Amino acid sequence: MNSIDETHNPARTSWITSAQSHPDFPIQNLPFGIFSNDGGAPRGGVAIGDFILDLAALAQSSLLDGAARQAADAASGDSLNPLLALTADPRRALRRAVSALLDSNSTHRDAVTPMLHPAIACTLQLPARIGDYTDFYVGIHHATNVGLLFRPDNPLLPNYKHVPIGYHGRASSVRVSGTPVLRPHGQLKATHAPAPELAVTRRLDYELELGVWIGKGNAPGVAIPIEEAGQHIAGFSLLNDWSARDVQAWEYQPLGPFLAKSFQTTVSPWIVTAEALAPFRIAQPGRPEGDPAPLPYLCGVDDQAQGALAITLEVTITSERMRAEGHAPLRLSQGPASNMYWTVAQMVTHHSVNGCNLNPGDLLGTGTISGPTRHAYGSLLELSNGGAHPVELPTGETRTFLEDGDILSLSGRMEAKDRVSIGFGPCSGLVLAAQKR
Repeated sequence: MNSIDETHNPARTSWITSAQSHPDFPIQNLPFGIFSNDGGAPRGGVAIGDFILDLAALAQSSLLDGAARQAADAASGDSLNPLLALTADPRRALRRAVSALLDSNSTHRDAVTPMLHPAIACTLQLPARIGDYTDFYVGIHHATNVGLLFRPDNPLLPNYKHVPIGYHGRASSVRVSGTPVLRPHGQLKATHAPAPELAVTRRLDYELELGVWIGKGNAPGVAIPIEEAGQHIAGFSLLNDWSARDVQAWEYQPLGPFLAKSFQTTVSPWIVTAEALAPFRIAQPGRPEGDPAPLPYLCGVDDQAQGALAITLEVTITSERMRAEGHAPLRLSQGPASNMYWTVAQMVTHHSVNGCNLNPGDLLGTGTISGPTRHAYGSLLELSNGGAHPVELPTGETRTFLEDGDILSLSGRMEAKDRVSIGFGPCSGLVLAAQKR
């Protein structure tokens, strides 16, 4: 697992004033992303307070050498794939060099200042070219809640506690936060209707997930051992796998999600690195008594000791009317990311056990992360109990599922005793009316 070093020091501050007590991007975070500004080409950057440090400019300066320069060069293009393809050592060297340059005691302020751009004036892109996107289903409370809606006597299928369930999603429709969500069409079949119809979804939903960015890949046919899985995980983001529940209900048997999921998945633009998350690693929650032990290839002592993350996840909504009347966003749910039955390392190991090769920039979703109680449910399907119990908004409006004009936002905050909290930045989308067919 990743070690803690001077970059995590809670006493370290930056000469960039906005970084102090920043909710997401203090100097202890330093996530990587792709940005553009002033008509310039997209390139790699590091978020620090309300600014973005230009890695392409930094790579061309004399402020870096060795592995740090190698990593900055790799992050200078229009995607982070070359950076992700490196081992963790160059990435860690760049993190340490940037942290030193931005430290309050740095003697390089004058040289670095021209490389800083106000984030508000920049456009953020997807951080990587995503070759493949796999969505897992490791949130056991979500799996149980959804199972209860359709199989009250047997909510979890027999394989759930033996194997990390997943499916291959659509990489081409992954979008960066802020991209509007067009309400999709699909085949719907009402319970008593004699046949399906092509119609606009009436049950548009969100899913609260973590996104996992793959770093170094593995060769075809070579499985990743659980003890080495962490070496292939470059970082994390927030992920919302928008879902058309009525389309899904008709199409998912026998092969699973298809058009109900492939129209759009939203990710936050910054990759919070595995190195930044080192102080927030916690033990994986123990399995309930009587649950089966994982097969040996999924059992890792270190992974169980520190394979979970101390992240508090939150979902908020604003309707068009709420914004017009000046209401604050309404929190729909809040809960810990540790509500996952399988660790991220187990997901990576299982994904490769058949010889499947993962590549730098591949994206994994954890699946919806819900808690055991209603205030921590990670989807409207659960919150409204399948549409039976509407959620009331401050305006008196109600929601069983998302309506046109709604803005749905995810956030995540990493917190640990005696550590500076860090975050992911925004992950949001505005729901727009469907296009005519």
